[in-house]
Amino acid sequence: MTRTEYPWLLPSAMADPELPGDRGSRTRRTVRDWAVDITAFLCAAGIGLAAVVAIEADKTTPDVFVLIDSLVGAAACCALWVRRRWPVGLAVALTLLSAVEPVAAGAWLVALFSVAVHRPFRPVAFIGAGALLVAPVQPYLRPDPSTSFVASTIIGVLLVLLVLSWGMVVRSRRQLVVTLRERARRAEAEAGLRAERAQRLAREDIAREMHDVLAHRLTLLSVHAGALEFRPDAPPAEVARAAGVIRDSAHEALQDLREIIGVLRGPRDGDGDRPQPTLATLDALVAESRLAGTKVTLDNRIADPAAAPAATGRTVYRIAQEGLTNARKHAPGAEVTVTVTGGPGRGITVEVSNPAPVEPFEQVPGSGQGLIGLTERATLAGGRLDHGPEPDGGFGVRAWLPWSS
Repeated sequence: MTRTEYPWLLPSAMADPELPGDRGSRTRRTVRDWAVDITAFLCAAGIGLAAVVAIEADKTTPDVFVLIDSLVGAAACCALWVRRRWPVGLAVALTLLSAVEPVAAGAWLVALFSVAVHRPFRPVAFIGAGALLVAPVQPYLRPDPSTSFVASTIIGVLLVLLVLSWGMVVRSRRQLVVTLRERARRAEAEAGLRAERAQRLAREDIAREMHDVLAHRLTLLSVHAGALEFRPDAPPAEVARAAGVIRDSAHEALQDLREIIGVLRGPRDGDGDRPQPTLATLDALVAESRLAGTKVTLDNRIADPAAAPAATGRTVYRIAQEGLTNARKHAPGAEVTVTVTGGPGRGITVEVSNPAPVEPFEQVPGSGQGLIGLTERATLAGGRLDHGPEPDGGFGVRAWLPWSS
């Protein structure tokens, strides 16, 4: 026989393979462990004292046997302090002892409870079967004058079954708690990984966005610089004009670069040749949503949408697009309100909100990755974005983005 073949014979100080996080796997007792152990000891001692009193009441029992019973019962109760480390061995020893020693009955029941809590079903079944076989032996060898043999046997069997059942219920509850904690920890880790992946994918789109915004200006700068290089004899006026174009293009390229750093969500694969959305194309987005059956109210208070910075306009467009998409998925039939306010020096505030759905519908699960990407976009652009349920049961997305004067 090896320890790998019978792992339940190992001390409880070693980890229980079926119950991760079992208290028995600790090397030091906690305050709760001390309280439980003291309570178990007192209960066993109380049952033992009651048995001693009953034995003393029987005048036919010699005093020397009463003294031996008391000492053996006290030793059995003290042995309970090792029940967390050796639950199986202690239960087997007390089962055999209780066959001839009624004072050890309390400690025996506590040991059976410990086995049911700290060990899987197989060893509990073996020890429980032995306990049921021993239950009629003690009243046969040392009968209680006030109770019949049949009644004593039935009471012993019921107590064994009750204690083992209670212990297995406690073990099942602990297993459930451990499982739920592991699932919660795993779900939290997976959510963190999904969020990191969404941020990584969003940042990968920066390169595409930079190409779309900066390619024209850098190409113009390169052409004029090349002209100066290959025409050193050009008239001063033409050289000055080309230098001015280079300076302006470089300045605008740097300004666009500052804005594009905050862009995380750009066009996906296959959209690189399509015109980039701006604040001026917000009306087309709303019209498209209306054609799809969504009730949309647009309140655009920007006097000149075309004057808004390109990157900021795209961000506003993406926020409105994501808000309309989420409203169509999670609140079909509800009217969506899109409000855009602000101007140079004040920044742009965009808000997309919808009330609670008025009709029952099949809930569409969402991953939340779109809102994560929008939050990252707004944050890196120097703005902020908030989203969440409204007091009336609806949902709202509100963002502020800078717009330099």
